[in-house]
Amino acid sequence: MGSRASSLLRDEEIEEIKKETGFSHSQITRLYSRFTSLDKGENGTLSREDFQRIPELAINPLGDRIINAFFPEGEDQVNFRGFMRTLAHFRPIEDNEKSKDQNGPEPLNSRSNKLHFAFRLYDLDKDDKISREELLQVLRMMVGVNISDEQLGSIADRTIQEADQDGDSAISFAEFVKVLEKVDVEQKMSIRFLH
Repeated sequence: MGSRASSLLRDEEIEEIKKETGFSHSQITRLYSRFTSLDKGENGTLSREDFQRIPELAINPLGDRIINAFFPEGEDQVNFRGFMRTLAHFRPIEDNEKSKDQNGPEPLNSRSNKLHFAFRLYDLDKDDKISREELLQVLRMMVGVNISDEQLGSIADRTIQEADQDGDSAISFAEFVKVLEKVDVEQKMSIRFLH
């Protein structure tokens, strides 16, 4: 099966994806195999429905938000390259990557890019700030009906009160980063991919 996957991916494509995402050759071919098994339409792209068949996403309370992250604005299909770019945000940072070339582009799995990715999960209307309503919506997705609306409102208010430094009753990206400065985002937002 692995040889079939690599025969459909040209070596130069694999090299470009390696450079862009940091995944190894074997990880790319393994993920390509997974991609093609999810591609029920067999058209080289995945739809939202294809993603919803992934059990781990189906049971994740933020599954829809994570699935949306794979799709550029206005798109309803994602190709393998886009799939890999999004997955790269979840690639653990290896020790040898911490001292990467400062002049090159920042790796997709850098702390900053992981934080941007997480911020976008909360920023539902894409206005570059997390409002109380957006925070409430995401909290509701995460806890369901296990907590009353009053308790959720209290959590949202307290969160914004603690994070909001400029008094606009919302959380900007800079404020989001500040709140998470002591959190090991690199580890918490990592998925182990087999080598």
